[in-house]
Amino acid sequence: MESVLITRNTFKASKGRLQNPGDFLFKNLTRFFAALILVLVVLMAYEMMRTSALSWNKFGFNFFIRSVWDPVQDEYGALPFIYGTLVSSLLSLIIAVPLSLGIAVFLTEVAPRWLERPVSFFVEMLAGIPSIVYGVWGFFVMVPWLRSTVEPFISKYLGFIPLFRGAPYGVGMLAAGIILSIMILPIIASISRDVLKAVPRSQTEASLALGSTRWQATRIALAYSRSGIFGAVVLGLGRAIGETMAVTMVIGNRPTISASLFEPGYTMASVLANEFTEATSEMYISALVEIALTLFIITIIINSFARLLIWSVTSNERAQKA
Repeated sequence: MESVLITRNTFKASKGRLQNPGDFLFKNLTRFFAALILVLVVLMAYEMMRTSALSWNKFGFNFFIRSVWDPVQDEYGALPFIYGTLVSSLLSLIIAVPLSLGIAVFLTEVAPRWLERPVSFFVEMLAGIPSIVYGVWGFFVMVPWLRSTVEPFISKYLGFIPLFRGAPYGVGMLAAGIILSIMILPIIASISRDVLKAVPRSQTEASLALGSTRWQATRIALAYSRSGIFGAVVLGLGRAIGETMAVTMVIGNRPTISASLFEPGYTMASVLANEFTEATSEMYISALVEIALTLFIITIIINSFARLLIWSVTSNERAQKA
């Protein structure tokens, strides 16, 4: 027996020394491709840091708390864009998360198989629609509807709340939040469905065997997969923060801070899309690149955190199956 083990170890060692040239090339080529992604991210960050140095040296941390945006005087502040990005993204989550979870629970716990597949297909198809299509639909269909019907109705009955004061422009934070919620809904719903499917059937079957209702069993599945669902929500938030064209077409593009959702606003992605071609001075370009760097860092942090949460759930499920 010992001689057989020695022979096998010798064979493995000799195989390692006499590695096939094709295997060696394939291994190192794929390693190079993987490293290329990391190099690309580092180069992007470096170039944005270098280009934004002029703005950083002049404004420092005050750049993020200033609300002035005056290209004529070369005075810049990112606070209106940060505010617009946060408000529109949070509003989209408030609208999209309940709908997404409802769709995910329906597909995993309620829908029969013949209905689950077509509904899942249409949900995933929504994620593949280009953002410019959402923007065109939002500008020509949703904005007139908000201006003539929704916003006057809300203002009439809820106008005493600061969130719903102001003229019904149609374009504004409310329109941006709605269009973003439609765009991130398929992402959150699809990932939440996959996370719920990863819950061991023994969990729900045991609760049903103990006399739980279907809703109680579903609550157990939701509690078991809460980390993955939270990761899906964070991933949707990352998409909402970085969305550009659809938001640009419906948010109004005005660098102001207002408590009303009816008022126009601006986001970090929108200001980059609108004003980068118009930047004439070095300080103007530097300020825009600093906004881009901020958005770049925020997006990487959010997406990494979301992927980590989703990976933790799926890895636990694979470990239990093993």
